[in-house]
Amino acid sequence: MGMPLLRGGETSQEIIILAYGMEDGLGLFYKSLAERMNDQEVVGVLTKLAKIEQEHKQRLFDLYLTFYPSITNKDAFEADIVSKVMEGGFTTEEFMEQNKDSMKTVPDVISTAMMLESQAMDLYMRYSQKAKEEKSKTVLYDIAEEEKAHLKALGRLMEQRA
Repeated sequence: MGMPLLRGGETSQEIIILAYGMEDGLGLFYKSLAERMNDQEVVGVLTKLAKIEQEHKQRLFDLYLTFYPSITNKDAFEADIVSKVMEGGFTTEEFMEQNKDSMKTVPDVISTAMMLESQAMDLYMRYSQKAKEEKSKTVLYDIAEEEKAHLKALGRLMEQRA
């Protein structure tokens, strides 16, 4: 899918803002998808993933505060979030609409989540390499590693379903 919001040469602050918006979009996607599923195990996984996206947002907000300590609440920070998008540049609604026919079965849902987590992992790895500050590199790399763990958990769930 790629990430059309990247121009190249973004500051660490801009990367954090983009990442925060995408974490929000992905969390909303997982919540919305969980509401549509009947399989409680898959609902549990999606709900857990949505919660983890919230944790990632908090880590990104905390990192942002290292650059702008005068911003002390999320409302002020979120005012800088221009567009809440998922990886690939889609809004949650656009992604759901374009992919609703390919997410009718549990394996389809798991495959879609695996695709998104894989893209997120790749994106955070690229962001970590672009970041100029060591703290930014570390946080973004750590989030990439967490995305890798999500991907493995989804893979285990898929194997259990096979």
